[in-house]
Amino acid sequence: MDNFQLDASLLPIFQEVEQIIGKETYELWFKAAGFTLDGAVLTVTIPNATWGQTIESRYQKIITDAFLKHTGTVITVQYRVDTPQNPTTPTIVSAQDVMSSVPETVVPVTNSFSYLFNPNYTFDNFIESPSNRFAYQSAKAVVHKLGARENNPLVIYSAPGLGKTHLLQAIGNQILKENPAAKVMYMSGEEFVSEYIESIQQKTADAFRKKYRFLDCFLVDDIQYVVGKTSSSEVFFYTFNALFESGKQIVLSSDRSPQQLEWDERLSSRLLSGISTEIKYPNIEARIAILRQKRDSMNFIVGDDVITFLAEGIQTNIRQLEGALNTLRGYCTTHGITPTIPIAKELLVDYLTTEKENEISVNTIKKIVGKHFNVRMEDFNAKRKTQSIAWPRQIAMYLTTELTDLSLPEIGREFNRDHSTVVHARDLVKDKVTTDPFFSAEINQIVADIKAVEKL
Repeated sequence: MDNFQLDASLLPIFQEVEQIIGKETYELWFKAAGFTLDGAVLTVTIPNATWGQTIESRYQKIITDAFLKHTGTVITVQYRVDTPQNPTTPTIVSAQDVMSSVPETVVPVTNSFSYLFNPNYTFDNFIESPSNRFAYQSAKAVVHKLGARENNPLVIYSAPGLGKTHLLQAIGNQILKENPAAKVMYMSGEEFVSEYIESIQQKTADAFRKKYRFLDCFLVDDIQYVVGKTSSSEVFFYTFNALFESGKQIVLSSDRSPQQLEWDERLSSRLLSGISTEIKYPNIEARIAILRQKRDSMNFIVGDDVITFLAEGIQTNIRQLEGALNTLRGYCTTHGITPTIPIAKELLVDYLTTEKENEISVNTIKKIVGKHFNVRMEDFNAKRKTQSIAWPRQIAMYLTTELTDLSLPEIGREFNRDHSTVVHARDLVKDKVTTDPFFSAEINQIVADIKAVEKL
């Protein structure tokens, strides 16, 4: 299904939605959907009912809250299935219809999970470089030798924004391209935990377990979110083991290596029995290639001198590279000018750096803020709401939004809170920073201490 064009009047609203749920999640579920507002009714055009179920159950509240904030209007949402076989007569379905269209016990059958894969994530448009070559080649090998002991499981780990999701999605797309009947599922670790909790609440745990045992390939993104959840971790182990012993393929991604995940010994030994590969930060040649590919895909006329300038100045992740190019394109298109190095230098000052200044961990932020306010590390994630704990926690959340490229939901998880709590903390502390010069100086000193620790 081709991507829809979003009406310009809705752009600010959906830019906020993207900021809240994260760029990769947004592109996965929203780029292939259409959104049309008529009065107070938002029509969401979707490829199939199950796609709509995902948006309705996970993201509709975020969408309606964003509309209320930007327009002051309480909207209702309806879903329209754009069926390829009969595109001229789309079907309008309610959220309730979408939810009820999925059977209680789901057993994957021919191509029933292909809707989970973003068609833009393929091996062909993944830029191979020394920093990701082993991961890339291992991912391709999985497709042609599904379940082979020498590459099962495959674990790909890296810092955020370096292509883990792209490779997992490419595996799924390629498997289904070569074998449309294959039973392939992609999901995040967080989604696995959420579905398991829901199955307990609805007393459908047996159906939940059976759902995954029929797969040919199970792709789990950000598996670190299952670690530490005792019951979910146990269920994942049995799911993993059943698939592994049946010769089915398992591919996982994580923000840390298997040795750092702190699984129980049984699953840890399983993970280490396959292939573990790290994606490192792209070198200058890879960054240039990524920017050129992005430039060509968006038909943006920009010279190689500007491309090289961006690649030299942005030494972090791929999201930063793409974000900088998108920003430059938007500015130059709006003003009808040709992109040049001086324009890029002035416009993209927040992107450009000569060192990896934003490689700052949340733990470092907690450590320095905790030392400053005499707060223990574990207090940042505790449920306690006393002012002596809550205020330092809010400052740590604010600094995490400023000093890292984590999304709001990701920051929330780091503090055992939801994204709305992070937004509240960010806005509260930011307001005090701008109105209280003494507090601003205090925050600047904390930031300096954090950066000093990261450089050691």
